[in-house]
Amino acid sequence: MLRTYAIRDSRVVETPGGPIMVYVAPDEAERRFLVDSCKLDEHNLASALDPDELARLEFEPDHAAIIYKRPRNYSGQDGVQFKVISGGIFLFKERIVIVQAEDIALFEGKQFNRVSTLSEVMLKLVYRSIFHFLEHLKIINSISVELEHKINQAMENRYLINLFGLEKSLVYYVSSINSNDLLLEKIKYNSAKFAFTPEETEYLDDTIIENKQCGRQAEIYSNILASMMDARASIVSNNISVLVKTLNIITIGIMVPTLIVSVFSMNVRLPVAHESPLSFWLVMGLSAVSLVAFMFFWWRKKW
Repeated sequence: MLRTYAIRDSRVVETPGGPIMVYVAPDEAERRFLVDSCKLDEHNLASALDPDELARLEFEPDHAAIIYKRPRNYSGQDGVQFKVISGGIFLFKERIVIVQAEDIALFEGKQFNRVSTLSEVMLKLVYRSIFHFLEHLKIINSISVELEHKINQAMENRYLINLFGLEKSLVYYVSSINSNDLLLEKIKYNSAKFAFTPEETEYLDDTIIENKQCGRQAEIYSNILASMMDARASIVSNNISVLVKTLNIITIGIMVPTLIVSVFSMNVRLPVAHESPLSFWLVMGLSAVSLVAFMFFWWRKKW
């Protein structure tokens, strides 16, 4: 699917035949057009749609190919799995081609309130991915805190499994953010080839700083989650031990009066077996006394 945009009044607006071409999950015909007519390298085009590809910068004879990482749109079907995908920005002198695997709103947010050049569009798309990472990190932290409270009160493994899923997501996030950091450093190193304006160079420096801060935040969340996994597993194990202890006490408490009743139910001659009409209540009384004595004993033990 193809959408075209243009820069009007310092904003990116959708317009037919604009110099900003956005391809969403291109089909085979669109891929052939990009390779044959736009002269995109097939490997770079495939990398833009490959979620496992690392961020990188390559220079072709007539354009620059930027592969960057960004979070995938969260879906309830993913549970607590947060995934990353790749995106491709192919910057020509008079146009820019953007290739992505899923349909997302690219040009929303305050980052695109003032845009003047195609190279600035490229920089702000990378910055937008950083902002998207930060939003997901806040959500991950909120889910992690909620799961911690549930683990402290429950014994189900699914909460631990959810935490493992968050930990795995953070590992991928840290790797992707670091990959974007290397991309930004390479863009800065080759800034002369992009002919950035002083304002764009300053914006690039700000983007590098924001990405480093995002990476540190992701690493902190990842380290905290990883270091606390053993403690949370111990909490679940301790909760199970407490439950087993309680069940054993209840079982023993039931067995004591049952033993007394069983003794008086044996088919042998026992005291007060026939002589007293209160034999039944005597046996029930002994059972109740034994149960009370047992509960008092464990109460003194502070069970």
